[in-house]
Amino acid sequence: MRIFHVSDCYLPRLGGIEVQVADLVRMQRQAGHDVSVATATRGEPLPGVRRIVARMPFDLPVHPFGVGHLTRWITSSRPDVVHVHTGAVSPFAWMGVRAAARAGVPCVVTVHSMWDPVTRGVYRLLRLAFGWHRWRLVATTVSNAAAAPIRAVAGPLIPVRVVSNGLDLSGWAPPPGTTPDRREEVHIVAVGRLAPRKQPIRLLKLLKAARARVPARIPMRATIVGDGPARGQMARFLAKHGMSDWVSLPGRYTREHIAKVLKSADVFVAPAPRESFGIAALEARAAGLPVVARAQSGVADFVKNGKEGLLGATLGDLARAVARLCADAGLREAIAAHNRATPPAAGSWETVLEGFERAYEQARASRAV
Repeated sequence: MRIFHVSDCYLPRLGGIEVQVADLVRMQRQAGHDVSVATATRGEPLPGVRRIVARMPFDLPVHPFGVGHLTRWITSSRPDVVHVHTGAVSPFAWMGVRAAARAGVPCVVTVHSMWDPVTRGVYRLLRLAFGWHRWRLVATTVSNAAAAPIRAVAGPLIPVRVVSNGLDLSGWAPPPGTTPDRREEVHIVAVGRLAPRKQPIRLLKLLKAARARVPARIPMRATIVGDGPARGQMARFLAKHGMSDWVSLPGRYTREHIAKVLKSADVFVAPAPRESFGIAALEARAAGLPVVARAQSGVADFVKNGKEGLLGATLGDLARAVARLCADAGLREAIAAHNRATPPAAGSWETVLEGFERAYEQARASRAV
């Protein structure tokens, strides 16, 4: 199959969408497909990658005439399907959607983010202005939580399928038969970008509330791996509330270093309410850790309450869940034993490739009507 991907951002930029799209391209090529990419990101030439770039402030991945460029390329190459990748707002990617509609080529749109109320409002306006809900698109997104707001805006004319991110989880799983070291101290870990939209101060408030609920005889420590603009504010919060002696902010770690931290951990926390998927949480789940997360986030697709971890709807729920796992060693070890013995089904590339192929078939069938 000839597959034409369109993404605002691509390598050499390194971010969630960029890495995920590059990995998908690599896996589809390995599966025997003819795959090409169009992007508005500057960079060195790469095989099968067409960079449609313009001089923009801050090197923003946007092109004022992207629709025309993309329409000409799609019309000349005639791919079997155009696969567009969008975040919350992705102008160049949506130019790819318009170009596919103009060229009459089946189109699949993958939304990699969770649509918040503002984003939903923007897409409702764009729907009124351009009528994109009538373009015979097929949409995919990475979790059931992320699918719900898209369905609410797109309406019945656009099917929305759930296809998770693809990950190689083999490096995270503990060797068969291994059990964690028994120790008095309970180690809590969180991993992610320390940006305001991730609400990292709420994570610190969660930890503070959990510490207050756990008996003083049980020692606790927490490691929050990551970097970002909120790190300074977090450090000030820790100092103000006397938490610096048991909560550390070591900064950004490599994948290998994160794996070592997870081996020493007892509980993983993913508190963001608008987490569309939760790659770090899935890696922690694969490493055998009980995961505490929001019930309304994408993490709930692979963590069931009481089975792979504990879920909560509010910050208070999450604080109580962390405190419960810290105080109840039996529950903590039972969930960890289940996670070590049962690899997660989510994230396998075989499942992801099959999911996208079904979406492509549905888009082609829609165009054939």
